[in-house]
Amino acid sequence: MSETVGPKRFYQEVSIIPHEGRHAIALDGRLAKTMGRNILSAPTEAAAEAIAAEWAGQGEHIDRASMPLTGMLSASIDGGAEDADAWREEIVKYLGSDLVCYRAEEPQALAERQAASWDAYVEFMRAEFGAILVTTAGVMAVPQADASMAAVRAVLADISPETLFALQIATAISGSAVLALALWKRFDEPEAIFEASRIDERFQEERWGVDEEAKVREERLKADFLIVARFLKLLES
Repeated sequence: MSETVGPKRFYQEVSIIPHEGRHAIALDGRLAKTMGRNILSAPTEAAAEAIAAEWAGQGEHIDRASMPLTGMLSASIDGGAEDADAWREEIVKYLGSDLVCYRAEEPQALAERQAASWDAYVEFMRAEFGAILVTTAGVMAVPQADASMAAVRAVLADISPETLFALQIATAISGSAVLALALWKRFDEPEAIFEASRIDERFQEERWGVDEEAKVREERLKADFLIVARFLKLLES
């Protein structure tokens, strides 16, 4: 069976040109389009340069899998204001039952490991956003204060659709709005934040060994998480 080949490269030069206060990608002088036929433009020059590099790096055929930043920008533009509210509410919804707020009752070693990592992120939410989060042991739901949820929602109301889109992806990958927000604010290195989302898995690996299929899935998640981290950083540059 032959491998699927992407569309043939149809351009020679890639450039960046000003467009409506943003930085648009141009292919042989013509504005590139998103999958939804909108202008492919970035809010920062740094993001535009990184995305232009993806286009310039294509060979005889275009490989979309090698253009993750382009894909993220395109999806965020096509969603735009129409989907921004849904992205925002999805993040806030995760905050209501966040990974870092639900600790193991036993074994004690796992509970201690979770606290050693996650308590710092709970404090980050208080210091950065004024959001005081309640933590609990076990899986029974514990409500978060309306004021804490409102504080985060207010912050998210003032950011771009591109940033919201990236935060929503980071939240889904990590299972934690807290960790996604920490990634955005560069509270720690992206690799360390991803590892904070895998504490339970690491503990189980130490006890029972590594599940190879699960490990492959995790590596894909980590690669995606690091792409989101890079995208967020470029949006702030």
